[in-house]
Amino acid sequence: MLTAVFAALGLASAQQPAEPPAVPRPFPDATLPSGKSQRDEILKAELADNLKDAAQLVELAQQLRAGLEKNDRYVFSLADRKKAEDIEKLARKIRTRMQHN
Repeated sequence: MLTAVFAALGLASAQQPAEPPAVPRPFPDATLPSGKSQRDEILKAELADNLKDAAQLVELAQQLRAGLEKNDRYVFSLADRKKAEDIEKLARKIRTRMQHN
């Protein structure tokens, strides 16, 4: 019985790799003709887009809040629902860009 346990442990340890697989090395950073890093320029453009979208997101949120406060009933307007959907789309777009970093 004891021999069977050691044999099973030996087989289990033999099947596991000794080292984790090697992580592929990233490609060297490409440079633009101006000498600037292509990655840095892409990140700068994405930051500018994120800032622009975040400002639009704040504006939409303020408009949505004003629309919700204006309603005295528990019914929401279609315009408010559209603004909420636009807020979700903008937030998703910003989050997707941030994941590239």
